[in-house]
Amino acid sequence: MKYFSSRGGMQPQSFSEILLEGLAPDGGLAVPEHYPQVSLATLESWKGLSYGELAFEVLKHYATDIPEADLKALTGKTYTEAVYGSKAITPVRELFDGMKVLELSNGPTLAFKDMAMQLLGNLFEYQLARVGQELNILGATSGDTGSAAEYAMRGKKGVRVFMLSPAGKMSAFQRAQMYSLQDPNIFNIAVEGLFDDCQDIVKAVSEDLSFKNRQKIGTVNSINWGRISAQVVYYFNAYLRVAAKVGDPVSFAVPSGNFGNVLAGHIARMMGLPIRKLVVATNENNVLDEFFKTGVYRPRTSKETYITSSPSMDISKASNFERFVYDLVGRDPKALKALWDQLAKDGKFDLSADPRFKEVESKYGFVSGSSSHADRLNTIREVYQRTGTLIDTHTADAVKVAKPFVEAGVPMVVLETALAVKFAETIEEATGQVPPVPKAFEGIEQLPQRVVNMPISVDAVKQFIATHTQL
Repeated sequence: MKYFSSRGGMQPQSFSEILLEGLAPDGGLAVPEHYPQVSLATLESWKGLSYGELAFEVLKHYATDIPEADLKALTGKTYTEAVYGSKAITPVRELFDGMKVLELSNGPTLAFKDMAMQLLGNLFEYQLARVGQELNILGATSGDTGSAAEYAMRGKKGVRVFMLSPAGKMSAFQRAQMYSLQDPNIFNIAVEGLFDDCQDIVKAVSEDLSFKNRQKIGTVNSINWGRISAQVVYYFNAYLRVAAKVGDPVSFAVPSGNFGNVLAGHIARMMGLPIRKLVVATNENNVLDEFFKTGVYRPRTSKETYITSSPSMDISKASNFERFVYDLVGRDPKALKALWDQLAKDGKFDLSADPRFKEVESKYGFVSGSSSHADRLNTIREVYQRTGTLIDTHTADAVKVAKPFVEAGVPMVVLETALAVKFAETIEEATGQVPPVPKAFEGIEQLPQRVVNMPISVDAVKQFIATHTQL
């Protein structure tokens, strides 16, 4: 399997080569030359596999340059009961009204990002040892990517993590998870801006090719193909758990910010998984909902971006959206680049008149909706009253948006974002209940925190990285 840039300006590369990279040299994203096809007979044969075994079967189609024995050892080492708390790794529980919840928050940082990040940590360490290199990871987080990356990379040989987060914009628990880490290879930088400002800095550093190459900069943000491919696995796993029989349709509702989580569902569907609908759930930052309803993609400015009670979705520039549009325009890099050039010039592009836009639901299964703070509170309260369980704010957005798309006889699987404790303030506001804190995290908010505050400055971040790397 070879990988190309969505914008056409990169020579074909292998999985291992793009694993350690962020943006392609032309500013695009790495995309596979094709989507491997999985037949219903093959799906049937996967029904008895453990999660680690299933991950190997899916990923061996993408990581073709890693010896299969090594890849199998890596997935087996990653997806264990000891790390995720159950043999099922991603259990499915009943909700109500035809909906189910896919539990993705049983990993070390209590968020779905652990599902891919734990594997990425092992892949990075494996590949760096194989080529005798070091890697300085530069990332941006709106809440959960940062802690998942840091917990996956702490103590890993040859890896340092520089994680940007928006100062004061995450929950207290999220900040404590990241900033309380004292590992010498972990560096937290709080930027005086929004997540989009952090993400813009990461992209700007990645686009400075001489600095990127000199400082060995890589990424763990969802633009990293290794992360996206690892997320594809839990769609297959959920499908095999909830479909009455292989071949029956299943729908998924996905809280969406940077579009990586639901993109993995799109990839699973393109590979042949019988997904009926992919429900894109946004919060008040409804750029993606607007696109799927109108064909207009218009990222908001920092001043237009809302700070909400589902902060991991407070994103107006959905990085992974480019990979879907690449498919939508027939995997044509020239057409894709023209759209992104227009986006840079005009701040938007409009596909409403393009006949291919009319196929976003019929051909690709995408529908969408948005949720507000009041919706969030009502949904959290309803789920608690009807099931006795507490869900986090992002999962609540997905439950709310999914409701009108539930069809008789088609399971609707809502992807959980995080455990409720990570957003305790809003959960208490909705239900009067304080979410229980897992034993491993008791008192975390009182621990000493190690973080550097910075203005919105590419140069300041570059200087900090250069000062803290011995290359």
